[in-house]
Amino acid sequence: MTTVKPLKLKDIQDPDEFIPTRESLLDRLKDYRDDASWRDFFHTYWKLIYGVALRSGLTETEAQEVVQETVIAVSRHMPDIKYDPKNGSFKGWLLTTTSWRIKDQLRKRLRHAAQPLPAADASADTSLMAAAPEPADESFDGVWEEEWQKNLIDAAIHRVKERVKPKQFQIFDLHVIKDWPLAMVKTPLGVNAAQVYLAKHRVTGLIRKEVKRLETESARQS
Repeated sequence: MTTVKPLKLKDIQDPDEFIPTRESLLDRLKDYRDDASWRDFFHTYWKLIYGVALRSGLTETEAQEVVQETVIAVSRHMPDIKYDPKNGSFKGWLLTTTSWRIKDQLRKRLRHAAQPLPAADASADTSLMAAAPEPADESFDGVWEEEWQKNLIDAAIHRVKERVKPKQFQIFDLHVIKDWPLAMVKTPLGVNAAQVYLAKHRVTGLIRKEVKRLETESARQS
């Protein structure tokens, strides 16, 4: 049976240095007409938002709504974003925005269930809403951090896959991600041990560089 071993940040980088939002990308997003940058943003973050929504107890349809509404919220606020390290990170702002969108979906669920909703008073609550994740909730923060790191690795691997030769990435995929032993990789692909180790070294190095690029181009303020 094939074993799939998801890469983790610690496999390629010191997790204490993890700040993967690119300031240059966020700068470009200030122009709502920059379709290429918005596509880049969506492909980078949609799985993160979707995964956190699912793990917060939403259905697939509700999680898709969270993705859509979060991206809309980002687009509305992007022109006003300014960078100041003293005021927090884009990562934290996106976490808060996603959390509120999850709350919105739970409100819709209450309406559809024909349950009485709280009045406009923002302090009103129900047991279901009380159980929903809050931005400061420790469990939600843990889920967000785990999904954030996984999303970073996935995004880096995707970009590297587009830059290396297909066979080289296939070797890396089988030997590193799927954890096939050396002998199993060599025979079907017709390669020797040196080629396997070279592919592993090269692709891992490129992923490490991609992660570092995402980190060093970090956005410091939401």
